[in-house]
Amino acid sequence: MIRVLIVEDDPVIATANREYLSRVGGFDVVAVVGTAREALRVASSSAAAGTPIELVLLDLGLPDAHGVDLASALSGVRPGPDIIAITARRDLPTVRRAMSHGVLLYLLKPFTYAAFAEKIRQYRGYREALGGQTDAVSQRDVDRALAELRTSDARRTAKKGAAPETEDAVARAVRDSTGGLTASEVATTLGISRVTAWRYLERMAEDGTVERMTEYGNTGRPQVRYRWRSR
Repeated sequence: MIRVLIVEDDPVIATANREYLSRVGGFDVVAVVGTAREALRVASSSAAAGTPIELVLLDLGLPDAHGVDLASALSGVRPGPDIIAITARRDLPTVRRAMSHGVLLYLLKPFTYAAFAEKIRQYRGYREALGGQTDAVSQRDVDRALAELRTSDARRTAKKGAAPETEDAVARAVRDSTGGLTASEVATTLGISRVTAWRYLERMAEDGTVERMTEYGNTGRPQVRYRWRSR
């Protein structure tokens, strides 16, 4: 079991992170905290007790500090944890700073279970590629580990015909709506075809990210509305 610390001040997203990790399997959530100070305390005390945090799921928009500064501080904990940023911060300077301070992977909010699980599987592949090593690794080990972090999204897109940016846009449209959206409304909002919108919405419904609500109008013909599932 990989020991995980969730650092997220939004309780809904913190709960989703925990539930999604449980669905992927193989991860033990040690603590869920909402501030940088608490995160550093948990990471330091866990390392001192000989049960270090191995992975931090880190929101960059914390109330008491910038998440990048926390990532930098966590690098001083020995042994230091790996970090996956889960955040709405998408400006290039923040992304660059995060990567330069040890963030391995970057997941943008709002996200689907499929997108979350893909990042977690990339991370697990990275760990497995370096697994069993002691003090030294070969060039092949390093190349394989880095490949696990970089190529998984491309494989998923080719396999499922899903573009991550379109999936993110559909998820954001539904999450930002008040009472959910139909496939036609998503299509109009994003300027994509109704069939494309429906395909992404159905994939998210199967993942449990959105829920389907069937509505019957005056014509008697039902329409399906997709609403972001609260957790």
